[in-house]
Order: sequence, then C-alpha cells, then structure tokens
Amino acid sequence: MPEQVDVLIVGAGISGVAAAYYLGERCPNLSWTIVEGRAAIGGTWDLFRYPGVRSDSDMYTLGFRFRPWMGEKAIADGPAILQYIRDTAREFGIDRKIRFGHRVCRVEWSSQSAEWIAEIEGPSTFERLHIRCKFLFMCTGYYRYDEGYTPEWAGRECFRGEIAHPQSWGARRHSADRDELNFDGKRVVVIGSGATAVTMIPALAERAKHVTMLQRSPTYVVSGPSRDELALRLHKLLPFAVAAPLARWRMILRGIYYFQIARRRPQEARANMLRGIREALGPDFDVERHFGPRYNPWDQRVCLAPDADFFKAIKAGSVSIVTDEIDRFVETGILLKSGERLTADIIITATGLRMKIMHGVDIVVDGASVKLGDTLSYKGMMYSNIPNLASSFGYTNASWTLKAELICEYVCRLLNYMERRGYAQCTPRRDMSAAETEAYIDFSSGYVQRALDELPKQGRRRPWKLYQNYLKDLLVMRFGRLNDGVIEFK
Repeated sequence: MPEQVDVLIVGAGISGVAAAYYLGERCPNLSWTIVEGRAAIGGTWDLFRYPGVRSDSDMYTLGFRFRPWMGEKAIADGPAILQYIRDTAREFGIDRKIRFGHRVCRVEWSSQSAEWIAEIEGPSTFERLHIRCKFLFMCTGYYRYDEGYTPEWAGRECFRGEIAHPQSWGARRHSADRDELNFDGKRVVVIGSGATAVTMIPALAERAKHVTMLQRSPTYVVSGPSRDELALRLHKLLPFAVAAPLARWRMILRGIYYFQIARRRPQEARANMLRGIREALGPDFDVERHFGPRYNPWDQRVCLAPDADFFKAIKAGSVSIVTDEIDRFVETGILLKSGERLTADIIITATGLRMKIMHGVDIVVDGASVKLGDTLSYKGMMYSNIPNLASSFGYTNASWTLKAELICEYVCRLLNYMERRGYAQCTPRRDMSAAETEAYIDFSSGYVQRALDELPKQGRRRPWKLYQNYLKDLLVMRFGRLNDGVIEFK
C-alpha cells in the first residue's frame, strides 16, 4: 500500500521550506513530508552556481518573515542565500523530513476517496513510489530545472571554443568528465541582457581578458547599494524583534512606491533610470542605444547592479556592450547581422529560462487529464476545477518570498477551516466574475511569452485577478473570507 500523509509538499527551495514551517506551526495536527527531485535543499540557489550569482531582491524581503535575515548585505550572493535556506531548514527540523532524489511525475485526484495519489520517481531509474495525500502543495518554482532556454543559431557547431549556459554551470562543476569552465585571460562573449548577464559579467571581468555583452535589445538596469545602512542602524539601535519588521516593511513599501511610480509615470521613470546610467558612464557613452529599451519600465523585470559594479566594469574598459543581432556562429566567434565579428574563446548563452509551472507534472482529476493552460488562477495559488491543490508562485515585481509566505499562510487557514467543518474537498469553480480573462503574467519578457499557452489564465476581477501588490494580497490572504462563494467545499 502506498504511504499516506495529510499534505505532500513538492520542492525544497524557499517555497517548500516556508510551506513546511507554516504547516508545522499552524497545522500541528496534520502530517506532511517534502519530496525533492534534486539531491539538496535550496532550489534555485542550489542550482545556479555561475560566477557572481546573487539576488536582485533585498534579503529583508527575500528572507523569511519567521526567521529574518541578519546578514550585513541587503543584496546577498548565492552561497550566502543557500546557507541561509539550509540553516532555516535545519533550525526547524525541516531537513529531517525531506526525501531527496524523488521527483513527482504524475498526480491523480479521486473525488471518491478525496485524495491525491502522487507517482514519484526514486533515485533509481526503476524505482517507483506512490504517496497518498489529502492536499497537494506544489513548491516547484516556475521554470524547468533540467535545461535553460537556448535559441537555435546557424553555425553553432563551427565554433572552436566552449559554449555554456549559466543554468548548467553547477552541473558542469560536479560532472566527473567535465572541468569547471576556466575563463582566466579569455575573451568571453555573454549573449543576453537580462538579470543573469548583468549579474555574472562583473564577476567574469575580474578574471577574463575582456567580456562583451551581446544583446539584441537593451534592458533597464539600475544601480543601488548592496548594504542598507538605515536597516543596519535600526538593528544597532533597536531590539531585533522591532528592527527586523521595520527593515522589512521599509523595503516592502519602498518597492511598491517605485513600482507604482513606474507604472503611472513611465516616461519619467525611464528618464530617471537613463540619467543615472549617464552619470555612471559619462556623456560620451551611447546610453540610449545600449540601455534604452523599447518598452516601459517594469513591462519586464528591472535589473539591479549593486554598488554599480556593472557600470564600473564598463567604465574600466574590461566590459563592452554590443547591441546587434546574430547572423551565425563562426570558428572564432560570432558574425553579426551588421557584418561585425566578435572574437571569443568562450560564449555564454544567458538567454533565459524555460518557464514551466509545477515542472510539467501530469495532473489527472477523476480520470481526466488537466492542462494548466485551460484553467484560471484563483488568488494566484489554486486553479479552477482542480481540488485540494495549491502552488507557490511569487511576485514578478518584488521578492518571491513575500507572496510565497502569504500563500503558505492561506493554505494553513484553508486546511484548518476544512478540518473544523469536516470538509474533505475544496475546489475553485469559475463564476461570472471569471467571464473575461487575460494573460497570467503581464510581462513582455521572452521566457513569459514563450510559455503563455501553457500557463493558466487570470481574470479581471477578484478572486481571479493577480494584483502583484503585497498590501492588497495581505488583506485578502490573511484576513479575507475563505468561503467566498467561489470555492466549493464538500
């Protein structure tokens, strides 16, 4: 007979650790376990190992509310974040309830028994495990862990140097038959202009002969301090229990303020961003060409350069930017459509992710296969006509953890409500408020646009609308009615 738990958590990254903590704290009568497809805690922060990897969100909000960040830097590097997640899991005993190397490949719901059966691949190729659960909490992130996105380029096989994708960097380091990529004294071309490129290029420039960022179109990049001096002063002057929430709420409100300004006065926000880059790079740099996107701020995520490291590397001459399109790869590098050639020893394809909510797990409800693209998202965490399932999906305009923790709190409220009233099943049902739909994520980024058909839709009114606003979500998720006439309880 398969094992049985009340709640099965899938994934042991930030979301999975948060889910385990809140379930243990607020639903002490329920049993739970975590299955994790990889061999370690940390999710994104264990997977990404490329040079310079760090957060582009401050740690006062990326850190957990129940265990506030105590590091010196508000913008922390990847190893520090990974250690923080692992320490959190160990402190609360969460690490003892994780099954590593177990990947959920299929889940099937039965209304007759009011439970999910999760089919799980074990560490061995031939091993299959089945776990029954009353509620399924998917904390798998939003992209495929096994491979990133790389466009098809003509002549790629002709290039005599090495080609690497940042997402595979960690796998490369730990592979027995492949050495860690050595870029000392090499000419490196990084294809891409998103957060990964902006993050890794300053680190590469410290050792490479020269680094060229090749971008088809620019991205907004802003600089900011890696340390928040006001937050550090608060921690020196006030008790930790007072200083930590103040530092966190300051960052939350500041983020909401700047995002709203950018949305309401985009041209003003654009001008301010470009003005800051001109001050960093000087009047002779073509800022409009290389840093002036065709879209408005926050139509895609804005990249962060802590302590202006990206701009300092450009000004020092160790980094250059080329805005052009690739014609084809050649033996010594890349031929551009303009006719220019970029010579390279190493090419890094920082070209994005393959977005995949719930990591492509097959979902079956009462014998019928479900496509997420046909569903409607309920409060950004459940899906129309799928019972007893929630997934953690963070903010696109703020720290992931802020929304993830609100979802965890809501799931606990929901489970306790069902237990008190003897309900076994809860299912969001589409109503008249869901008549009009729109894209799940209002972003023009390539990784979002490529996945639109596979993503659920959102409505234009509550509870089907995603507001990307912590204050609005806080009121709904923490204090809103559970039996709102949209969720069907049985």
